[in-house]
Amino acid sequence: MMDVAKFKLAPDTTLVPHPEYREGSMATQFLTDFPELVDLSRQDLEDLITDQEYFQATFMGLPRVQAMLQSMIELGRANEAIAKKNLALQEGLYKLRQETQQAFDEAKELEARCKSLEREQRELHQRYTASFLQLRLRHANTAQDELSESTATSFVRGTPSGDSGVPMDVEDFIRVFKEQRVTYHKRAIWSEQWSSGKITWPDS
Repeated sequence: MMDVAKFKLAPDTTLVPHPEYREGSMATQFLTDFPELVDLSRQDLEDLITDQEYFQATFMGLPRVQAMLQSMIELGRANEAIAKKNLALQEGLYKLRQETQQAFDEAKELEARCKSLEREQRELHQRYTASFLQLRLRHANTAQDELSESTATSFVRGTPSGDSGVPMDVEDFIRVFKEQRVTYHKRAIWSEQWSSGKITWPDS
């Protein structure tokens, strides 16, 4: 609120007279700042300075003050409209942010899944390369040779062989040992031909 004390008139102050007296000229800063008050009488000006309520009523009625108040009201309404608009958009923005986060999480999951599938594909491809299959054939044939030797040893010693829990008779031994050795020799032939380059296997 404006301090009215600084507008107290000095004894020798010369004011622009009210129509009831016309001598002198306006020289005070007060009337310069507020030309709307130039037509007030000396008594009105003194009352304006000494009476705070009168001052407020007069001041609030000035056109410039009214314009300023109207501008403040319009600014407040504009801010309120902006605030309402932001609130209306807030729910949509929250939903959009949630959907964006969900899409980002799904993309990260798909990326991780893609990397896992690529790794599995490489491992699967490696399992069926020519070099890997040839190595498996050699290991399998070595195991088959050991199996047939174990069968022969068990028969000679008369110890149980396999899951039956009883020693094999001659006929069973010949049948089983023959099958095991046939498998071994087939694998040996394939391994030998593979090593000599007679069997090709595309890597791609």
